Amino acid sequence: MELSATARLGRARVLTVLLCACAALPTHVSGETDTSAEGGVVKGGDVAREFVGEKVTAQGRAMGTHLAFAGFTTPGIDAAHVRALFDAATAEIVRIEKLMTTWDPASEISRINAAAGKEGVQVGDETLEVVRESIHASEMSDGCFDITFETLHGLWKFDEDLDAHPPSAADVRSHVKYLGYKHVKIDEQAHTVLLDEPHVRIGLGGIAKGYAVDKASKVLLDAGMTSFYVQAGGDLYAHGNKSDGSPWIAGIREPRGPEDDYFATMPVSDHAFSTAGDYERSYIVGGRRYHHIIDPHTGYPATASRSVTIWAPTALLADEVDDAVFILGPEKGLALVESLDGVGAVIVDAKNRVWTSKRLEGKVRTAHPPHDGV
Repeated sequence: MELSATARLGRARVLTVLLCACAALPTHVSGETDTSAEGGVVKGGDVAREFVGEKVTAQGRAMGTHLAFAGFTTPGIDAAHVRALFDAATAEIVRIEKLMTTWDPASEISRINAAAGKEGVQVGDETLEVVRESIHASEMSDGCFDITFETLHGLWKFDEDLDAHPPSAADVRSHVKYLGYKHVKIDEQAHTVLLDEPHVRIGLGGIAKGYAVDKASKVLLDAGMTSFYVQAGGDLYAHGNKSDGSPWIAGIREPRGPEDDYFATMPVSDHAFSTAGDYERSYIVGGRRYHHIIDPHTGYPATASRSVTIWAPTALLADEVDDAVFILGPEKGLALVESLDGVGAVIVDAKNRVWTSKRLEGKVRTAHPPHDGV
């Protein structure tokens, strides 16, 4: 087979971006500032002025992907405090990564995998919660979302070990027979997770970033921030509106275009936004695209969609649903989306058609149709 001119190794799901988050100028007030004010008007001396928040941004890296933060100051939270809160939110994401990564043999997930077919492993509340939610996602998606995809590790190579050579059909068959979320057993009373087959492995790469974004957002919310977003790769949560009252605007990347090309945008406030696409961590062989979103029923990259963007109340829910809908395809995928409260979707299918769920009708603004291509 002939390889494409470039086998692309993209950053891990950097698929979504917040656009048009224009900074407002900070308000300078002479005299003593009433930092107890909740917002709106700040009193200084004998003068009362409208408070305008200052935009603060930060970046980082964790969970194998790029982190981005933006938020506006409040009368009680200045720019230095916001930056410190972004540091705390980053530390929270790193803490979650240490619990749930498969790259660290000491993580709870690695210990579960090491004990596969032998015994259950006692884990903390958070890992148990995410594994439990993963099983629920598998049940509601007819097994399309499945954390036992890690059983295929080393078969398909889309990460730093990129190898643009698809495995043989025989190798896929020998691995796919061990896939299945029903191999994952939770003992709620003992607080353990057991893999009942020695060959089975689990990975939380399809859900842990969403959970981490929610936890990082909680750090900011608990501290009193009223306008911000937290983004980890293609998973983000946006809270409130910008200081001028306008909503945060999220862009949906063009599946067959450059990284900075967005075919549609939509407002996001007090909601999460997650995109799964076949254009990151992929390569083309013999005119066919191979990518990292594997259908657990077949062991091969899913073919029904090019990209799926999910709008949901939490980043955890958005993260688990986007891969499931990607694999299910537009018709079954939209049926799943419509069954979930507060969830919407924009799907670019394998034939480059765009499908929009009912909840997002009138919210999505299309800049141009998606481009065609392999």
